[in-house]
Amino acid sequence: MSKPLTLIRPLVQGLHAYVPGEQPKIKGLIKLNTNENPYPPSPKVLAAVRAAVDSRLRRYPNPTAANLRAQLAKLHGCRPENILVGNGSDEVLALAGRAFVEPMPKAKHDSPRAVMQYFTPSYSLYPVLAEIHGAAKNAVLLNPDFSLPSVAELKRDKEWNFQAALTFITTPNAPGGRGYPTAELEKICRAQKGVVVLDEAYVDFAKENALKLALTHPNVLVARTFSKAYSLCFQRVGYCVGAAGLIAALDKIRDSYNVNGLGQIAAEATLGDLKYYQANFKKIIATREWLDRELTQLGFRVLPSQANFILVRPPRLPAAEWLAKLRAKKILVRWFSASEVSDYLRITIGTPAEAAALIKAVRVIARSS
Repeated sequence: MSKPLTLIRPLVQGLHAYVPGEQPKIKGLIKLNTNENPYPPSPKVLAAVRAAVDSRLRRYPNPTAANLRAQLAKLHGCRPENILVGNGSDEVLALAGRAFVEPMPKAKHDSPRAVMQYFTPSYSLYPVLAEIHGAAKNAVLLNPDFSLPSVAELKRDKEWNFQAALTFITTPNAPGGRGYPTAELEKICRAQKGVVVLDEAYVDFAKENALKLALTHPNVLVARTFSKAYSLCFQRVGYCVGAAGLIAALDKIRDSYNVNGLGQIAAEATLGDLKYYQANFKKIIATREWLDRELTQLGFRVLPSQANFILVRPPRLPAAEWLAKLRAKKILVRWFSASEVSDYLRITIGTPAEAAALIKAVRVIARSS
């Protein structure tokens, strides 16, 4: 019998898979590690999902999420042809790689058509998508404060590729949390020859959004999700907005029936009760600001955030030790080993009670360290 590895593509053998945040198996943990919304879906959404658990479960869902696309088009002032719905925004990001980037060796390594580009530190899925696709990765450092380089700075940077087939920009950024002005993003989009995906997973907690760039520039897509702000992580529904030609290309290669029917119904009901979620956004932002002040007073360096999380540099002990000590007190936060952020912890904004429990635990750890 042949060895199993001989059956697996070398590309897959060497792949470093995306590592999701820990899912707790111990009861009573305060989960502040995966940027989920601490508040439940709207009662109207829950009622709509319950009502849909009937004989429809034996049938396939609408293959194009037509009703949801129509509602999103009305919300964003565009046409359904400008919207593609995905199995979470992660599917949209993966489809962009498959649609716009030539894998090697079809394209030479130094060919712009083979390049998938992104800033770093940023969403750790981007390099994984490039590796899965067999594309050339081009990771370019953000400024030390995690702000975006200007176009003039990028022109001086030998690493940046203005001809890249696909460029991802997370805005607000993760894991840093910094929001980027639309005017800055537009300059980069205008200068870029390939497709630019503005990943707005956290935009509902930010001061502004860049949706207009997707509706006015032929090479720009804006990706969004119902997970972070709209409490639907479990259902996996995301979408992107852009020029009809780009959307049509993505639609050609997506999986059939890629978005489950209950997810479509939940997302449609969500759009019908936006006031409920907007009230939750305000509560999350208020808790974020309170947590920023409290941690700053305790000696943490808290980076400015426009997301539903904060990135903090803890005092006295290494961040990895703080991670372990907080977990021992049944509080989960996130630590990344990448050198640019290994001194930091990322903390999801929970309820006020969860934030207070975190501060209480931090005070105890600080006194004993």
